[in-house]
Amino acid sequence: MGAKMKVILLQDVEHLGKAGEIKDVSGGFGRNYLIPKGYAVLATRGQIKQAEQRLAAEHRRIESVRRDAEAVAARINGRTVTFTVKVGEQDRLYGSVTSSDIAEQMAAQLGVEVDRRKIELDEPIKRTGTYSVTVRLMSGVEPVVNVVVAGEGGLPDTATFEPETAAEQA
Repeated sequence: MGAKMKVILLQDVEHLGKAGEIKDVSGGFGRNYLIPKGYAVLATRGQIKQAEQRLAAEHRRIESVRRDAEAVAARINGRTVTFTVKVGEQDRLYGSVTSSDIAEQMAAQLGVEVDRRKIELDEPIKRTGTYSVTVRLMSGVEPVVNVVVAGEGGLPDTATFEPETAAEQA
């Protein structure tokens, strides 16, 4: 009654598997749904061998990407990126330091190109100080870069005029 059949998935199928995987499914599910919809093909010996070769090639590609990410992580982990910015009262920045700014400075100061979307910054940095920022290169490869935000000098020129304006208002 419940005859099984082997199929190779051509697309990701929710609750069943990912494209390229070989699955045992019930005969009716395979014949009436998966194969007619184009989600799978009947698994023959030749197709099973091809699917296994594709899976092995995909694993090699992922390992290559992981090795590259680990090499980049080794170059940037614990390194420091420095920003010198204009600051106002209480060490607040005029503007902010964003993940795009950090990516640009990493390229300039460390010689490493990193996509801004891989830099984990909950919100832009708006004060001077030292911050630890995680760079998520890929799952399991997450180096930490120190970001130092320093002010260019004392208070801006406009701060010297504030007491006069306050006196004029009194």
